[in-house]
Amino acid sequence: MLSEHAQRRPAPPVDAASAEALALELFVAGYEGTSLPEAYASRLRRGLAGVILFARNLERDDRGVIALPPLVAHTAAVHAASEATGSGLPAICAVDQEGGLVARLRAPFTHLPPMSQLAAADDPELCRLAGWQTGRECLAAGFNVDFAPVLDINTNPTNPIIGQRAFGTTPEAVIRHAGAFLDGLQASGCLGCGKHFPGHGDTDVDSHLALPVLPFDRARLEAIELRPFAALADQMRMVMTAHILFPALDATFPATLSRPILDELLREHCGYEGLIVSDDLEMKGVAEAFSFGKATRGGLEAGVELFLVCRREDALDEAVAEVTAMLLAGGDDAELALRAVGRVRGLRSGLRRPMPTTEEIETVTGDSDARRLRDLLGVGTV
Repeated sequence: MLSEHAQRRPAPPVDAASAEALALELFVAGYEGTSLPEAYASRLRRGLAGVILFARNLERDDRGVIALPPLVAHTAAVHAASEATGSGLPAICAVDQEGGLVARLRAPFTHLPPMSQLAAADDPELCRLAGWQTGRECLAAGFNVDFAPVLDINTNPTNPIIGQRAFGTTPEAVIRHAGAFLDGLQASGCLGCGKHFPGHGDTDVDSHLALPVLPFDRARLEAIELRPFAALADQMRMVMTAHILFPALDATFPATLSRPILDELLREHCGYEGLIVSDDLEMKGVAEAFSFGKATRGGLEAGVELFLVCRREDALDEAVAEVTAMLLAGGDDAELALRAVGRVRGLRSGLRRPMPTTEEIETVTGDSDARRLRDLLGVGTV
């Protein structure tokens, strides 16, 4: 559950500058380059909630090994820029570090196998250790949020985007093993995020490229897809939405923009009380049908409180401008945005503020705990 701090509404804005600063608090942004661009450092100083780094943001040597000094300088700059706001809240410094193909941090970091392979041993303690080591390494590198684990169930063998990222083909397997991974990850001090609600495991379309459509009704979702989210609701402080259309539940809006799905299924049926974060608004599953401004407004109206905009500066500007306009409009629009700001602040108030160093990365990737896990899994750092 979010803290009492998260329920308090911040002071109403008095001008456009303060409205924009509040709007920025609802976004985590990605960008090009292997260092923090000044344009994004400025946004962090003005209120941007945080950033997400991808493989494109990491320097590598000729062997493909990540260069540690530029990485720690990069994430340290993110935290330093955020501190300049005076709010006292840590920045969200996020990464997708699942394992298998979706692992932005490769050598010298531990490269876990795909989650399907990890879970195949049917050993929750091994999954917990894998999550704990992942969290240790993320924090050492400056990341306090890992957008993992996947709670999707691999029920469609032709799925082009989930597949081996899932912890199993049944709800029970996913609950057992993803729950253990999440427990270990968060025990390290790094915050996790369950994804992709209400379930991406049975699609045959990649939502990065187009909008998947699934015919399932509520009864089917409650029987299969929703079960991991309901079982782990009390463990999670963040859940990420899926850009998928479920016409039986909402014929107009994909899950990210659907109040019936996020309110009635996630909040009421699953009993989830934490923060709802969108998947990247630049993915074509949403962007082909909705402008960035409309998607942001629609997401807020549906119950999303934090938005990912993972590459384009113009997309971020359009989305922020929409929230700024809502705040300046007053009334219900402003109240909706302010409520989301309060909940994001509540989440950030519980985040670690890492102090990344190359020495700490070398310690946590090379100590006896790291070596033991790699020996158990039969993996290395590449």
